[in-house]
Parts: sequence; structure tokens; C-alpha cells
Amino acid sequence: MSDKLRLCEVSDVKEGEPIQVLLKQMPALAVYKVDEEIFVTDNLCTHGNAMLSDGYQEGDVIECPFHGGSFEIKTGAAKAFPCQIPIKTYPVIIEDNWVCIEEPEQVS
Repeated sequence: MSDKLRLCEVSDVKEGEPIQVLLKQMPALAVYKVDEEIFVTDNLCTHGNAMLSDGYQEGDVIECPFHGGSFEIKTGAAKAFPCQIPIKTYPVIIEDNWVCIEEPEQVS
């Protein structure tokens, strides 16, 4: 059974302003609000060494700040060149006004 990881309070996430969350046991994460819904993805661009939370969010698309490639926030799909590899997305759980994700199972 996995536990939930608390990322941030729901009120911290603003439409069009992704935030970075750093947890010791996870890669850097980005939390987004799109049409009043919360989404979580890996924060590191799959094309270059850039944090997506430093990029430009328009609707459900996040543009990488380095080369202008982009991803669909809801699915992680690469949307614009040079990005070709999708980013990982995480199912979001809202619990007690906190944005949470399931803690991944430890591989032994």
C-alpha cells in the first residue's frame, strides 16, 4: 500500500503560474492549475536541462524556457519541436485542501 505525498496547498496554485515542488524522494515536480483543475508533472524538460515551471503556461500547454518546445500539461505529450519525449504525469488527489500524489512503490 502506498502513501500520499503532500506537494502544496491548493490555494498556492494559480491559473497560468506553475510552481515547482522539491521532495527528497522524487524528481522535481511542477504543479499547474488549468481551468480550475490541478495537474502534476515532472518539472524537468525531456529535451534540455530546464525547469518547466520557469516556462510559459498558456491554457493546458507549458512551454520550455530554453528552446520553446512545449508539452500538454494534462497528458504530458510533447506538443512542439524540439520536444519529442513526453513528460511524466501524476494522478492528483486533493485531500484537506492539499495537492497530493501517491508515493511511488519502492523497487527492491
